[in-house]
Amino acid sequence: MADEFPSPTVARSSRTEVFLSYLDYFRSSIARRIESLGEDELRHSRLASGWTALELAKHLRYVELRWLEWGYLGVDVGNPWGDQREGRWFVEDAETREELLEALLAQGLTSRRIIENNDLDSTGRSSARWDGEAPPTLERILFHLLQEYARHLGHLDIVVELSGGPVGE
Repeated sequence: MADEFPSPTVARSSRTEVFLSYLDYFRSSIARRIESLGEDELRHSRLASGWTALELAKHLRYVELRWLEWGYLGVDVGNPWGDQREGRWFVEDAETREELLEALLAQGLTSRRIIENNDLDSTGRSSARWDGEAPPTLERILFHLLQEYARHLGHLDIVVELSGGPVGE
């Protein structure tokens, strides 16, 4: 897991490594925040929107699955919207913090393999993911994933702070 923010002044071997370092950082930051919360805080929302920290972890795992495996590679992933029920994120009562974080980190390893084995300028496969639109390049997908992670890490920082947990940057 990446504990240190990937400073723009630290050289990377390629654009791919830049994307990977930021994704690893954001993913591990999400995991650390979720690990800092008590069980009650994981399953109850402090927000008007109603989402919970565990729902966010599950959502981010599925975001990577949807964009990289189902979208970019065009792989049949079964239920790409498995993080949602009736238009909102959900987590089964039986799903645990450990299981959801393990799934998020495992998805990160799958994402890393996909990213390392493909050119950033390559275009995703035509699939149902794109609703008839032209598939984007891997680089565009990665920009989207970075903004998704950064935005949700900020949301989670607020939740952790409201719960009395450690404050982020």
